[in-house]
Amino acid sequence: MEKTVDVRRRQVLIGGAAAVAAVGSVSGEALAQAAKSKPLPKYAEWKYIDSLIIHSSNTMETRRTAFGTSVITPTDILFVRNNLTPPAESITYDPDAWELSLQGVNNPRRITVGEMKRMGVETVATVLQCSGNGRGFFKHKTSGSQWKVGAAGCSIWSGLPVATLVKAMGGVADGMKFMTGTGGEVIPAGVDAKKVMVERSVPLRALESAIVAWEVNGEPLPVAHGGPLRLVIPGYYGVNNVKYLKQLGFTAKETNANIQASGYRVRDIGKKGEPSQPSMWEMNVKSWINHPGEDGGSVNAGMLQLHGVAFAGVNRVTRVEVSIDGGRSWKDAKFIGPDLGPYAWRQFVLPVRLESGSYTLVSRATDAKGNTQPVDRVENHRGYGHNGWKDHGIRLNVA
Repeated sequence: MEKTVDVRRRQVLIGGAAAVAAVGSVSGEALAQAAKSKPLPKYAEWKYIDSLIIHSSNTMETRRTAFGTSVITPTDILFVRNNLTPPAESITYDPDAWELSLQGVNNPRRITVGEMKRMGVETVATVLQCSGNGRGFFKHKTSGSQWKVGAAGCSIWSGLPVATLVKAMGGVADGMKFMTGTGGEVIPAGVDAKKVMVERSVPLRALESAIVAWEVNGEPLPVAHGGPLRLVIPGYYGVNNVKYLKQLGFTAKETNANIQASGYRVRDIGKKGEPSQPSMWEMNVKSWINHPGEDGGSVNAGMLQLHGVAFAGVNRVTRVEVSIDGGRSWKDAKFIGPDLGPYAWRQFVLPVRLESGSYTLVSRATDAKGNTQPVDRVENHRGYGHNGWKDHGIRLNVA
């Protein structure tokens, strides 16, 4: 029998079997996966490559089998999505010196992270999910990374509530309807900033739950996840959680940056993006099964614990049902682990005894407002907001 050890390997595995000596024996399957992966970029080389699918230097997806049952997604396996090349890692060397410009308040000014740390602190557990999570299930040719389920994770963020910060600046100026965050990525020379910059506007109501975060899962924010300062808006899609936050403005209108005006818009296939289309703001209700593994896997007959995750954006998830026959019949799953608040996901489990045969395992979640996952995806040009339960299922062979 092939010997395995419970060890996750970092960048060192790229290059093949020679790295095994550094970490001990590992399974042949895990080694093969790592050997075929693209290398981790330098700014994320501390992450565990076994637990990730490397789509590109700016897009890394958590493997379905890596999520576990402990609610919080470890930072070293949390997905990465960058619209631009991240800034130099040196910006996190002295995080307290990072400055944020406050605009659209009655007393606009610049403020350092160090100053903000003296004003207060709050912690929130929330799901971070890319708008295109599930894009890989769409049948038409969608541009962008072909995420399945792993462009999401549940993390604990610490920082200063935006409401506290705004109050210290004399409150939001009259007539403002949006909160607009601007990222601190370096814009390439000769490029129109509005075409590439990360600047997102969300409805003003979001400021009540938002924080400007300098810590994730108990550690200072790394560059890979937006350090030294990131806007975190619980329940909103990841693109609105602006990294390397350098300006927070309150505005009467949405920004005209391309990423807002035409990007991240739900539109019919073949249509161009424009401001009248729905923007990727609050997340919808969603769930999927993580165990017993990837789609098409095999297990032995007998008892099995089917477990996964469920969340509902700004709403609390209240129910999860699981089906082993592709949705013809359903059973209520049980929530396990701590309830970390309305924005965090809940882990669920359903014990089943499976005889030999083929099964299709699916789950569907319902939130506190009565919204339930639909059967199918909503077809749209960029493959956004997919929460249809059918595509997210697992086909399982039981021997």
